[in-house]
Amino acid sequence: MTASAGSSTHDAAGDESESKSLCDQARDLAENGHLNRAAQVYERVVEGGAQRYLPLAALGLAVVRHDMGEVAASRSAARTAIGTGHPEFAPRAAYHLALSFEAEGDAEQARAAWRDVLDSGNNRYRPAAHYGLARLAEDRGDTETAEAHWDQVLSSDSAEIVPEAAHDYAARLLARGLTDAAADVVHRGLELGEHTGLRLLLGAVHVEYAIGAFAAVVTEAGARGGEPREGAGPAPEAPGAAPEGAVAPEVAGGAVELLARLLAVRGDGEAAERVWADGLAHRDPATADEVRARLRRGFLAPDPETAEQEDGQAREDEVWWDPYVEAAAAQHSAPMLTGELFVALNRMYTHLALPLAQGENNAAALRRALEEAVRTPGQYVWGRALHDDFRERLRLAAGSREPVLPEGWPDAGE
Repeated sequence: MTASAGSSTHDAAGDESESKSLCDQARDLAENGHLNRAAQVYERVVEGGAQRYLPLAALGLAVVRHDMGEVAASRSAARTAIGTGHPEFAPRAAYHLALSFEAEGDAEQARAAWRDVLDSGNNRYRPAAHYGLARLAEDRGDTETAEAHWDQVLSSDSAEIVPEAAHDYAARLLARGLTDAAADVVHRGLELGEHTGLRLLLGAVHVEYAIGAFAAVVTEAGARGGEPREGAGPAPEAPGAAPEGAVAPEVAGGAVELLARLLAVRGDGEAAERVWADGLAHRDPATADEVRARLRRGFLAPDPETAEQEDGQAREDEVWWDPYVEAAAAQHSAPMLTGELFVALNRMYTHLALPLAQGENNAAALRRALEEAVRTPGQYVWGRALHDDFRERLRLAAGSREPVLPEGWPDAGE
């Protein structure tokens, strides 16, 4: 049976069953990795197949061309599918087109494509379109428009889109410090489906609440500083009890430690260091001592042999490394300090071990190796303190009132 002279190209190309068969064949080819052949088959339907299968073929061609890296051809095919107005394949093609433009950073084109998804009238794809428009609004700083789209997404029942969108939105809210709003979004997302990212954010929400609670204790302790409330009359105190209205040192110290450590975990190292510093400088000595004890938990005890003065009495000052270890603990940089120490040890060992391994007998060469090893710590911030501590210990061991080694040793020479 031949087509009439007035028939369209689609009508003349064959019947619907042939076009359906070609679409099925193209899909199978694509699924098995034969993209070029799949594209050719889809094009046969797009260019001359039955009108009924044009939307499906154009969408399939758009996906295949995209996977082949032929972006322009993919977008052209997607627009063909959108132009058909098909209730299912047109919004899917617009969805595909929007993601393509987003990946390229073309916000205007992406926004237009997401609008095409909304205009299609297919409610199945509306949550995805609102999610896309929310992201674009956030990227251009239009939080008011973004919030309207986020609300549309979260009010839907899409178990596929809502948890992922909630994860995205809650993370943005947490970054802005809106913990309560983030908590609501996280819980809404988990209502629609399990999501590991949302579980992580739920934990982050609890961390933020904990930071707020500990900060309130630290603020209260800082405001009162171990003194009773204004106007509070004298009251008998149990042994070791804090004055009436004051925050007990162990409570204040615990709040300082937990607040500082949580701030460090959150990535706010500077704030954590300030919390430790304020606690160590607290006007209530008992609270300051409690904070210091918590900061120094696990520190190496001073060597008894190096912690005595020349008269045999215990030295009250700290060993030379304490300030650096305390600073590292407060700054949450102990791994960095540990790395420096191991690098220095490795370099010193190399300077000393090499002449030993080579059987060096030359006195001058051995002296140079010793000098290089001794000077190695000077490359680090803590090196000068180590050198000065050695000079002082040598003076004490020699029983001298004057330094045995010159100031600035070993760089200053003997």
